[in-house]
Amino acid sequence: MRELLAAGRRPVREVWIAEDLDPSPQLDEIERLAMRRKARLVSVSRSRLEGAARTDAPQGVLARAQSLEEADLDDLCRPRRGRVPFLLVLDGVTDPHNLGALLRSAECAGITGVVLPRHRSALVTPTVAKVAAGAIEHLALSVVPGIPGALQRMEQRGVTSVGLDATAPVSLFDLDVATDGPLALVLGSEGRGLAQLTRRRCSALASIPQFGVLEALNVAAAGAVACFELARRRGSPARPG
Repeated sequence: MRELLAAGRRPVREVWIAEDLDPSPQLDEIERLAMRRKARLVSVSRSRLEGAARTDAPQGVLARAQSLEEADLDDLCRPRRGRVPFLLVLDGVTDPHNLGALLRSAECAGITGVVLPRHRSALVTPTVAKVAAGAIEHLALSVVPGIPGALQRMEQRGVTSVGLDATAPVSLFDLDVATDGPLALVLGSEGRGLAQLTRRRCSALASIPQFGVLEALNVAAAGAVACFELARRRGSPARPG
């Protein structure tokens, strides 16, 4: 909620606040931001708010805002505000909690845009938005007909793509690919990983070395490791934590 109001990317008509919500500094800040954005503050019953929330365990505050706008893929491939494109491409992540966690990690690692397939994939829902903890308000999201075609188009626009594949012989930490230019990290779906055609369209493939007895990290954890490793290699300037 705070990130939605602070980012200012989309209009917010109303902010609903549950009548039984206890006062707090966080609530005071939300109210200040809502007034700054000229959003109407409405006190409602807890039952009415929960009925409208469309997510599990709402925290007593709800915004009625304009839907997110989809970004154009070509725009994601161009530098924006002096930032070289650093993209996350998701090839069929279907669990909303995984998608939300990936978006949160991506934003924290300095990802500038995310590419999602329109079909056979989780898209942004209230659950995804909640797990992402505000990341959707800061990331440009492009929804494309298919990931292989998107990767081909991105390559034509100078974007190098690194596919994370558990079977790849090259470690992500030893990857011999220029990472300071336009770059995309490509992750596959839960279970099957990268689709065959997606794998072929990647500029390079890399794996995360495993040292335990479990077969592999889940996609959200693997994505977080890979995002921050590529951010480190790119020399992305860190902000205070």
